[in-house]
Amino acid sequence: MTAQVTGRVQGVGFRWWIRSRADALNLTGWAMNDADERVVAVVAEGDPDDLDELERHLWRGPSGARVEAVQVERGPASGEYQRFEIGRR
Repeated sequence: MTAQVTGRVQGVGFRWWIRSRADALNLTGWAMNDADERVVAVVAEGDPDDLDELERHLWRGPSGARVEAVQVERGPASGEYQRFEIGRR
């Protein structure tokens, strides 16, 4: 799954919050701030039900965030990630 989350999502701990959710769901991948200060990019791999749950979390965000949109694409997993990281592309 790849996702772009837009809104007030930088400067509110969004990447670290998503990593904690991804870790709890045993997902691998990464989250990083995009050059546009209103976007966080996410790549996650794992069980489809757990990816659905992560997508629901993306819509909520941590306290202080204001999510305006989440664009998600699903595709086959690459299998290249060992854990969920911050700031990797």
